[in-house]
Amino acid sequence: MPILTDEEADSLDELLTRTIPITDPDVQGPFIKNRDTMVILDHFSAEYLKAKMLATKQTPAEQIHRMICREMEHIGEAV
Repeated sequence: MPILTDEEADSLDELLTRTIPITDPDVQGPFIKNRDTMVILDHFSAEYLKAKMLATKQTPAEQIHRMICREMEHIGEAV
């Protein structure tokens, strides 16, 4: 971002101070959409996922996804 002159900075400050944000409560952003998928883990599980994340360079969500897929494969084999 270019360095603003004092006049430009004052003008921008005035614009942002007087502008009222327009919000739409019907529009849900990514944080609201994903809040229902939050999982609380015990300390052991969190440390396990952290170690796997560092070893495999995969996010905890990716690790959990892979674990669930493996579990579902085992369930399919048992049926």
